[in-house]
Amino acid sequence: MSSPEKLAGSVLVSGFDGTTAPDWLRRKVADGLGGAILFGRNVVDDEQVAALSAQLRAERPDVLIGIDEEGGDVTRLDVATGSFVPGPLALGAADDVELTASVAAALGERLAACGVTINFAPCADLTLAAEDPSIGVRAFGSDPVKASPHVAAYITGLQKYGVAASAKHFPGHGAATDDSHHALPVLPRTEAELREIELVPFQAAIAAGVRAVMTGHLVVPAWGDLPATLNPKALTDVLRGELGFTGAVVTDALDMGAIAGELGKTEGVGRAAVRALIAGADALCLGGVSFEEDELNRIAAVIAAAVEAGELPLERLAEASERVAALGAPPVSTPITAVDHRLGLEAARKALRIQGSPKLAGPPLVIDIETEPIIAAGPMPWGLGPHLTELVPGTRALKVTGDGIATAIDAVHGARDLVIVTREAHRHPEVREFLAWLRESGVDYIRVETGAPGPGTDGPRIDTFSGSYVSLRAAAEYLA
Repeated sequence: MSSPEKLAGSVLVSGFDGTTAPDWLRRKVADGLGGAILFGRNVVDDEQVAALSAQLRAERPDVLIGIDEEGGDVTRLDVATGSFVPGPLALGAADDVELTASVAAALGERLAACGVTINFAPCADLTLAAEDPSIGVRAFGSDPVKASPHVAAYITGLQKYGVAASAKHFPGHGAATDDSHHALPVLPRTEAELREIELVPFQAAIAAGVRAVMTGHLVVPAWGDLPATLNPKALTDVLRGELGFTGAVVTDALDMGAIAGELGKTEGVGRAAVRALIAGADALCLGGVSFEEDELNRIAAVIAAAVEAGELPLERLAEASERVAALGAPPVSTPITAVDHRLGLEAARKALRIQGSPKLAGPPLVIDIETEPIIAAGPMPWGLGPHLTELVPGTRALKVTGDGIATAIDAVHGARDLVIVTREAHRHPEVREFLAWLRESGVDYIRVETGAPGPGTDGPRIDTFSGSYVSLRAAAEYLA
């Protein structure tokens, strides 16, 4: 058995800066670092990602290379263009399980060509709270019975090419109303409610052979005061014992506010890492911000010290190390090919929900109201204006932010065909107020909602359930 110091490094999975592997990261990988996480800041195109993966694999063949590539609003490979496939909520709206599997397989094939060994997807969460700032379009729906087959199909399709899927965020984030990037959410569920609702998609994921499950940084009061990531009741008793999961448990990033902002104030990320391992976690993600070599060394030293002190059994750490190494198995060797939007467009078209008769009489004025994306998504191209400008000559396009509504009001005067594009308008008071002003003023408009639809209706409308490139393109094609 390896030393505690060596094993401690082997369970850490870190983010970094740059589009090539920095020297310190290559040294750490060669010395046994568990793996690396790729974010948008690490991506130029598929060829560059493949070269980056090859750099890391040259240091050690079984290094874990992870990415959050959910499709739809959460994309890393297409951070510069918008995703080539719609997101989970759109796939759930299309409600074609075979199509979901095909989309996931296309994603898995592309990730395999890029050298990625694990995709931190799909979300097995449910979209349950209208005010939820974290999940929304990232889930396949709100009904556990309807969403579960899509979770399973996604896993089957993704893992076809040897890329491990990781169902997240156990035990389910959708009913929480805080974003764990900032604060520690509390899930208002009894154990019976969890079994009837949140845990159902995770059971489907496990039955489908998912190779990893990612923890959620959220408290279930029935399980005590600790967030699931640090809670033996959640990870050992329920996930492994009750649900029978035998694969790798991956933590959501330990530097997120729910952990670093709460526990980290008094104990630090290193202590959180120890407590996660004791609870039953295997791979410890440290990726939301870029980590450097000295920070990883400090965290590994805290883990090793916990072993020496008898707090963390060496056998538990060795078990976690073996599971992390298994997630570093190289995917199926596939060539890089040009990104093909045809399958994604098929799924996006099938997902469109049409209300009323949203048709244009002539070239429109398109007002894209760009509100802040969820942190998991980050900034990426969004908006219908560029698509309709291309498809309908004479289209005028205006993009405003939530605090620039006055500009939109001025532009509306005299507009004949008006298209208003929103992203979860119900969560943004200034957008709701603008829509109310339009209705009260008797202005005719077509609304295109690209997020999780909120309550109420407002005339002719298209719901895309995704802000992906293909979803916006599908809406534009319909209007054109």
